[in-house]
Amino acid sequence: MIEALRRSAAHVVVDDVALPVAADDDVHHLGRVLRLRAGEVVTVTDGRGSWRATTWTGAGLEPTGDVHTLPVPESSTLAFAIPKAERPEWIVQKATELRIGRIVLLHADRSVVRWDGERAARQLERLRSVARGALGQSRGVWLPAVEGPVDAASVLPGLVVAEPGGRPRSVADRAIAVGPEGGWSPRELELARDAVDLGDSVLRVETAALTVCALLWTPSVGEA
Repeated sequence: MIEALRRSAAHVVVDDVALPVAADDDVHHLGRVLRLRAGEVVTVTDGRGSWRATTWTGAGLEPTGDVHTLPVPESSTLAFAIPKAERPEWIVQKATELRIGRIVLLHADRSVVRWDGERAARQLERLRSVARGALGQSRGVWLPAVEGPVDAASVLPGLVVAEPGGRPRSVADRAIAVGPEGGWSPRELELARDAVDLGDSVLRVETAALTVCALLWTPSVGEA
């Protein structure tokens, strides 16, 4: 079944795989950008584990395959302090490709970038759209939850923070937070459940976030 996902001409997220209707942006992308020919196979997913094959008609999608459901993946959470410019979009894109289940945007004590009110709503909508696109590109079937922004102090007690000098990551660490460029404050380090070390380099937020995603995606050293 996984091979069928990889072989399809495109993969898009729809609301309902039983009656798949591509969004206007996806119709434009399939027809105008990818220039698919009528009859090519497009797989669709609801982002909740179900997917099926469809045929591109030239204007929409026609169901042709059975509905399949993949099991829920092991839980994983990446939380990160919002960096500048377009770096949040890049982080969400890569986290989605690496099958992170939950992405939480944070306002840390030393954060420079803060989103509030309407700006926060717009940015969150944009990041969720980025996640949908990344899920399609990577042929995934589980859309990550993209949440926030929230005050870091409110969630750190349930998270392990990435911090130089912390212990090595273990298999039990499934929810890891990355701080701002200025690092976590002493208050936040006290609030966190624990700290893990990502290596001896000083990493930018997006590099640290990608490192965390890779650690959550692959087994820890010593695991089978």
